[in-house]
Amino acid sequence: MSEDPRVGIVVITRDRREELLRTLDRLRTLPGPPPTVVVDNASTDGTAEDVAERHRWVRLVRAGTNLGSVGRNVGVEALDTPYVAFCDDDTWWEPGSLERAADLMDAHPGLGSVTARLLVEPGGEEDPLTPELRHSPVTGPDWLPGPALLGVLAGVTVFRVRAFRQVGGFSRRLWMGGEEELLALDLAAAGWWMCWDEETVAHHAASPVRDPTRRRRLGIRNTLWTAWLRRPAGGACRHTWSVLRSVPRDRSSAMAVAEALAGLPWVLRERAPVPRRVEDGLRALEAPRRRSRARRYVG
Repeated sequence: MSEDPRVGIVVITRDRREELLRTLDRLRTLPGPPPTVVVDNASTDGTAEDVAERHRWVRLVRAGTNLGSVGRNVGVEALDTPYVAFCDDDTWWEPGSLERAADLMDAHPGLGSVTARLLVEPGGEEDPLTPELRHSPVTGPDWLPGPALLGVLAGVTVFRVRAFRQVGGFSRRLWMGGEEELLALDLAAAGWWMCWDEETVAHHAASPVRDPTRRRRLGIRNTLWTAWLRRPAGGACRHTWSVLRSVPRDRSSAMAVAEALAGLPWVLRERAPVPRRVEDGLRALEAPRRRSRARRYVG
């Protein structure tokens, strides 16, 4: 049994057995350890079998297909904790951080999520995105315990489960690749606040097992869909132009734009622009994001 029943952990994985086993070894050393669900997205490298054998303390969910980020939704339904901390198979939480995030959300009922300060291993340097989060220009209420956010890093964020469920979790349409952008906007539109916290810490040791070109294609497609789904016409047009100016001029980018355009019929049917206060925050973020060296479509 966990010493702190407030926070559960959900880890999604596919075909990254060694990285996942390393992450679970570290999560097992957390106080408790916290109740942990691993959703295996139809791995073919023996991931599920090794988890079942070596980490019997976790609850293993074997998805019959690759659910992508929607696997996190499945993991949340397998927990009964009020808060959920997401992990990728190459990220893990520092001891004390989950308790810290839970304390913040206990103290602030309007807080929907807490995003951690992310350290990149093996050197322990702060993730390049950190300055943008630490100095976020989004205006928040006085009670907010950290800089207000309108975007989160899914694999190192603790969510209030009630808020997560209220907005439907991660989108099946987006599947994977920048999928947290739409979730964050839906949380903000529903009245939940998100913040970054200096003392909540997670670690990332990037897996070499990845397809950066496919990841880039999905990221471009999904950020365009998110803008078209949630931003008013002016904001959607500016974001589209900004993305098109910044992406590499190659076949992968062209395929991403083509996929985005092919989705326009359902995007227009499901379009629901965010309230003005949320759009004002997104406008405040436009210039910093254009200047960002951490937000580049590469691979």
